Parts: sequence; C-alpha cells; structure tokens
Amino acid sequence: MPAMEKLAGNFFLVGLMGAGKTTVGRALARRTGKTFYDSDQEIEARTGVRVATIFDIEGELRFRNREACVILDLARQQDIVLATGGGAVLREENRQVLARYGTVIYLRAAIDDLLARTQHDKNRPLLQIADPRAKLETLFNERDPLYREIADIIVDTTQQNVNLLVARLVDQLQARHPSQGS
Repeated sequence: MPAMEKLAGNFFLVGLMGAGKTTVGRALARRTGKTFYDSDQEIEARTGVRVATIFDIEGELRFRNREACVILDLARQQDIVLATGGGAVLREENRQVLARYGTVIYLRAAIDDLLARTQHDKNRPLLQIADPRAKLETLFNERDPLYREIADIIVDTTQQNVNLLVARLVDQLQARHPSQGS
C-alpha cells in the first residue's frame, strides 16, 4: 500500500460515463486521505431514488437542477474528491463552481473503452437506446471541449491500471503544488 499523500484542496473528476470517475475517485481519496463523494450517488441518497428514475419521472432538466445544487453543496466542503456526473459540465454554473473550488481532473477514455465499461449497466439512462456507441460519440463530441475548458489536468484512462493511474495523478498534483508533498 503506497504511503498517504497529503495534498491540500479539493479534486473534482469530470469525464464521460465509464471514464472511471468513481473508481479513480475512490482510490485517489484513499491515497490522499480525503472524503470521497459521487454526485449521482449523493443525489440518490438525498432523494431516495435512482438517477434513472429521476430521469424517467422528472426529465433531464429537473435532474440537472438537482445535480447543480448537489455539486455546489459538495464543492464548498474541504478536502474532498468528487466524481461528477458526465453531463455536469453542460451547465456553465457547474463549470464555474468546479473551477473555483478545486482542481479539475478530466478523465478521458476511448469510445471503445467507454462502451465496454457501460454496455451492461442499466443505470445509464442516456445509453438505454438502440445505438449506444453513436450516443457516446455524440456525447464525447459535445462535452470534450467543456471538459477541456475547465480541466487543470487531463488523464487518459484507456486500458489503465487504477493504482498506477492514481500514482501518476498524485505525482501531477504534487507537481502543481510542490510544497505540499508528504
């Protein structure tokens, strides 16, 4: 087990569904001694229903309203790692909040990897369609510029070992704040 790295501030993970935000986020939080949150899981905990159900009943707009409130609430906390929903960057207010309150890490993966990681997950409302690959390609083309706009660090998660990826990410974070190393 690697030594815990003390790094100040919040780390916010953005990227498409299946990029590894929750998996990498949990590992990064453990490695840095921070509290981990997943905005979708937090919405589910606060509402008592699954994100897919909120999409079905209230629609995407109402879900995005809930998401914006949760992101603002969590981003204002100290020493957290937050895995955001893939569409969180669609709202300018979310992009501003993330950029203001922490270091934004864009986890990027190839479409083939995203498809493989999400194809059997029924909790991905936007992918419950006949051609999920086309949908992922559309989402990537729409969102990639927004992820890049706010990203302090961009990490490719395609065929990456999580522990090695997190170790490299911690190195990059330390390079950004050299006086905070362990």
